[in-house]
Amino acid sequence: MFFNKKPVTIITGYLGSGKTTVINELLKSKESQGLAIIVNDMGSVNIDASKIKDNLVNQYKMVELSNGCICCTLQEEFMTQIEALSKDKKVKRILVEASGISNPAAIAEGFLMYQEDTTASFYLDSITTVVDADRIYSEFLDDMENDSNEDADVINLVMDQIEFCNSVILNKCDLLPKEKIAQVKKSIRQLQKKANIIEATYGVIDVNLIFNGNKFDYDEVMNSSLLQQALNREKSLEDSGIEEYGIKSFVYENIKPFDHDLFDEFLEDYPEEIIRAKGYIWFSDDDIHVQLFEQAGRNASISIVSNWVASFDEKEKQEVFDNYPDILEDWDEKYGDRLNQIVFIGKDVDEAEIKNKLDACISI
Repeated sequence: MFFNKKPVTIITGYLGSGKTTVINELLKSKESQGLAIIVNDMGSVNIDASKIKDNLVNQYKMVELSNGCICCTLQEEFMTQIEALSKDKKVKRILVEASGISNPAAIAEGFLMYQEDTTASFYLDSITTVVDADRIYSEFLDDMENDSNEDADVINLVMDQIEFCNSVILNKCDLLPKEKIAQVKKSIRQLQKKANIIEATYGVIDVNLIFNGNKFDYDEVMNSSLLQQALNREKSLEDSGIEEYGIKSFVYENIKPFDHDLFDEFLEDYPEEIIRAKGYIWFSDDDIHVQLFEQAGRNASISIVSNWVASFDEKEKQEVFDNYPDILEDWDEKYGDRLNQIVFIGKDVDEAEIKNKLDACISI
């Protein structure tokens, strides 16, 4: 049925579960040769794509899809990109990192229509959901087991992603003792009867379990009563766009540096409605280093990832300009390429208030 068609692997999972970390592990494998990658980020700035680029060694091509989800607003563009990549003779397999709020049921429906067309040059080989074991235990376990109405939209999304897959990567297992991991696995098994549950730490897994493991079976999933509930929710939300499940995103940008102490104070009183945040920032006391700010749930971190081009000497700058002339399009006369740019994703967020608080952190 799938002779000479290219397999497509979907990596999905809730915000901050570790999808990008898992994908970077997959990219280190010899199985990734001839791999084409599609990275979908809900925000208008695709931070995940820039992180994955650092590990592109054996891969052939990468496509970024931003400012929407491949399950709804970007579905048509997504399927067009899949079709184009699958016809490329150099591509052996297509790997997709879905947005953190993508509904895999809607993604699979798009593939189902293509699979029914014998001219399609690709097929959906597998859907793998990455789950943050610590977060499931600390934030979602009671709601998942007791059908709580608290944050129902988010809980529904988490359950949809778990039940609509053929493999589950239970990530960050190092943060929980064995008995709590067992509780999480028991709850996952209530939602997902047949998927292979793979325990992982820092996204390290046997890549064969993903590329050559369980295959996605439409009939198995679609005969599930839990699946029918997911499909019903999807139909009722089909016009909701990127605010599906009550979650939306926005981007904060400011070319001026943050004051380190003021930004630390912002983190101490961090808005609870923010589910996930990620972006590059800089501080007034360090105009050399690009800092990556990441937050998922109760965890936040700031780490140095590289140097700003503006901090290079003149010879090095010119080499960058010659090789990457696009950088000059956004080059500032005073600050160069330095910029605070953070994507925030949250539920019922007050965008104006958060931006005002961040503006107050800017160094005067």
